[in-house]
Amino acid sequence: MSSRNPFEGMNLIDLSAPIAEALPCTWPGHMPFVHRGWRDIGAQSAYKTQFMVMDEHCGTHFDAAPHFIPPPGTASPLASPLGAKGGDQVDLNQLCGPAAVIDVRTLAGAGRPGQSPWITAEHIRAWESRHRVLERGDIVLFASGWSERYRPGAEGRSFLQGPAVEGDLPGWPAPDLEAILHLAERGVVTVGTEAASLGAVQDGAPVHQAGLGRGMHYVEGLCNLSRLPALGAFFIFLPLKIVDSTGCPGRAIALLPELS
Repeated sequence: MSSRNPFEGMNLIDLSAPIAEALPCTWPGHMPFVHRGWRDIGAQSAYKTQFMVMDEHCGTHFDAAPHFIPPPGTASPLASPLGAKGGDQVDLNQLCGPAAVIDVRTLAGAGRPGQSPWITAEHIRAWESRHRVLERGDIVLFASGWSERYRPGAEGRSFLQGPAVEGDLPGWPAPDLEAILHLAERGVVTVGTEAASLGAVQDGAPVHQAGLGRGMHYVEGLCNLSRLPALGAFFIFLPLKIVDSTGCPGRAIALLPELS
């Protein structure tokens, strides 16, 4: 391996969804993604630049504790010091680690309209029986194939709008509370999904409150997880460093050794 290129001998797989106004990259009812021109090259300018308006939870992003956990002094039983720790304070070491990819593609499309099918603790235990027991530092990624629905216009209704707003299409696979508690007991801190949210369409709050309240982080809006093996890839998510954020978009990749 060359000392100048630590990635030599590795495949770099992009796990990030593209962001565009025509794509379903923003949760309905939140600030829509806006990307417009500001200055163009011409007689009055030697350069071109554009501006963006975007929600913190746009595209491939992560949830930090303040997304669902209030800070101390708040009149809420969920109040915790974690609620005062913005996304800029999250240790990047917790967002990088060996990927444990759990294939739940058989659940995609199995839910009722407006309902998510559950990823249960039994799904996770079955994966552990085939591979190994999950460990502290593992990044658990639920490969559902849901990102294949992330398309512009009417073709993208099944990704988010149909399940979560109009309730006429099946919801994405989502872990139930027992599954999240099982991961927390194993010491897993970061969990990823190809869906717009790790929470279920019918009630996304409990899983967020339980996980984020225990210091976990959720990476949502991933893609290409089906390209990863169950074990052997190294996951990296690097969010923008926005002070006091409840989470933030970023770039997710996986490093996979090349087969000889």
